[in-house]
Amino acid sequence: MPLAPSDSLIVLDPSQRVFPDFSLKRLLTTVFDPIENCRVCLLTDFDEPEIFMKDFSFLKNPDMFPVQCKAHEKFFLGLRDNVMSDLSMTGGDMFAFKATGGSNLDMDDQCFDSQGNLLSLDADVYSRYDIILCISDWSATAPLTSKCKEFGFRGATLHGLNDIILKTGLAVDYLEVSEDAEKLRQAMTGADEVEIDFTLEDGRVLTVKLFLDGQEAQKSHGLCRGKNPDVANLPAGEVYFVPVGAEGQFPMKYEDGTLGILHVQDRNIISSTLIEGSQKRIDLHNARLADDPMTGTLGELGFGTQVLPVAGADIQDEKILGTCHLATGRDDHLGGDIIPGMFKKHGNSTHDDILFAPHKTPNFDISQARMKRGDQEEVLIEHFRPGQYLIDALS
Repeated sequence: MPLAPSDSLIVLDPSQRVFPDFSLKRLLTTVFDPIENCRVCLLTDFDEPEIFMKDFSFLKNPDMFPVQCKAHEKFFLGLRDNVMSDLSMTGGDMFAFKATGGSNLDMDDQCFDSQGNLLSLDADVYSRYDIILCISDWSATAPLTSKCKEFGFRGATLHGLNDIILKTGLAVDYLEVSEDAEKLRQAMTGADEVEIDFTLEDGRVLTVKLFLDGQEAQKSHGLCRGKNPDVANLPAGEVYFVPVGAEGQFPMKYEDGTLGILHVQDRNIISSTLIEGSQKRIDLHNARLADDPMTGTLGELGFGTQVLPVAGADIQDEKILGTCHLATGRDDHLGGDIIPGMFKKHGNSTHDDILFAPHKTPNFDISQARMKRGDQEEVLIEHFRPGQYLIDALS
């Protein structure tokens, strides 16, 4: 049975949830329902794949490559330790490509196997394997979503993998995750707009309005079954929209801790102003927006649907019920209209999530996020907790 969402103690306090031990067999079974004799492989990334992939030499530097070492331990060895035979799968190989240096940038075609051989992702991986698991530092969901349609494989992206994710977000039953995501998708689909109020530490309230034009909500639910090519993003658990317009202001916490206010017109972030921190950081962002305005286009509005603990990695933390995120940049993998060719240069064509969650943005609060659908208005989030409307929808 799915998690009892009506249990407000667990819904509002993920620390109360008890997770089963991680099982690679259970994960692959629920996500893919593998077809007999399907070929599976792993992908990962390095700045110098020709050096670190050969003879698995990255294993000598676990502090430098924690994600890749975890991929080897839990997935590469796990597949070979009876999981492939139990699920009647073949393959189990591991390949590495050059790190893109940006979220969801298209990858170079070159890759390397564990013998150090130079190979082609198109010719030697995408066209030869049925299930591809990409466990990397940088997200590859967008490029792999495009490639799967071209070559017909199924896959999953699991960037930023860590122990907390393994013990929680990947230990769940994705049939149950999908069921809960669908309940929340139904609760939000057809929304005309969403307004989000942010309260800053000095008491100011900023509001951004996302126009959705009654579109059908989509879900990231983790299931990638059947024969249709698709790529799941794991951990999953999200309802999302592709905005058709946006206006207003919202706060941004930059990687160096600088806080700014982003000003939005016609779906685009047009400028940033300083709240506190580095004016240089704000100036750099404004210069980037002026040089390539597409980097400020809002391509996604997402809401978490899972009861999970904070993992310190956005791949899981944006799936937590009570959080929401916006994203700038390409959204073609979400059914949107922003494609890499629209940017001034390749390195700008990223998809960058801006997560609003208490552990990540403690300097401001989502005082309220509201959905409007015709004459209906519902509170989705209040103070980083799901509104009663969403709790009731899960019941």
